[in-house]
Amino acid sequence: MKKLFLLVLTVLSSVALTVAADKPRKLVLIAGKPSHPPLMHEFRAGSLLLEKCLQGVPGFTIEVHTNGWVRDEKTFADADAVVIYADGGGGHPAVQGNHKEVLGALIKRGVGFGAMHYGVEVVPAQAGAEFNEWIGGHYAKDISCNPIWEPDYQKFPTHPITRGVQPFKTKDEWYFNMSFRAGMQGIVPILVAKPSDAVRDGPYVYPKGPYAHIQAAKGRDEIMMWAVERPDGGRGFGFTGGHFHVNWGNDQQRKTILNAFLWLAKAEVPKNGVESKVTEAELMANLDPKNTPKPPVAKKAEPKPAK
Repeated sequence: MKKLFLLVLTVLSSVALTVAADKPRKLVLIAGKPSHPPLMHEFRAGSLLLEKCLQGVPGFTIEVHTNGWVRDEKTFADADAVVIYADGGGGHPAVQGNHKEVLGALIKRGVGFGAMHYGVEVVPAQAGAEFNEWIGGHYAKDISCNPIWEPDYQKFPTHPITRGVQPFKTKDEWYFNMSFRAGMQGIVPILVAKPSDAVRDGPYVYPKGPYAHIQAAKGRDEIMMWAVERPDGGRGFGFTGGHFHVNWGNDQQRKTILNAFLWLAKAEVPKNGVESKVTEAELMANLDPKNTPKPPVAKKAEPKPAK
């Protein structure tokens, strides 16, 4: 009887492990509130587009939440990774209310964490130390800069995020000169390019600059995306592009991020990366309702007085 009990227990344990192993890895993608003019900071539309591109990927599921936070924090219970694509600084979703504590608890148990575009910027006193621990670095005002330029990404490290990614260029507000953790410990640069002297001289988006320390580094390569594996077993990444929505139409930029989502959640990245195609209609879907300036009304010609 005892042998039978042990046999049943062994079988049940094996089944439980198999079910757990087969459970899809889950990523929670948090899109920020509307901001900026049309086709800029389209966090909701960009997130929904990326979600669509990942539908049907084996062993992976993605859940998009909008307006800066999840609808119900219970969704974090089975999350393997969280990504924030939103405005940052003092209004960063990660520092509102008790969000920093919520995220800290998730990360402590090994949940992956990623930040995109303005989402890599935090006020150092609020969350600089946390972001350096969670993703390896952050955008710091007056240290980092945010010019609009077109990096030429030609070479990539051997990493799951870069699988199948070919050289590409997109004109965007690519931040650089991040405030990274000491000694770049554990950080793998993913997207690297050399800004021209003119890019370093500015103008930057805000403040316009130039900054002397950015100019002093002329000729140096800069990192616009990076990845890190944390001591707690979790993973992190920072991606500084994503200002202009139309750049999600670039197959290589899109593949880089799709690969990063899988890697962050510890799902298997395909040998040639995540393949996806996006139509013009799909790219223009789900845009935020933003006020667009009305074209000036032409003045009617005044009738000439009769002679």
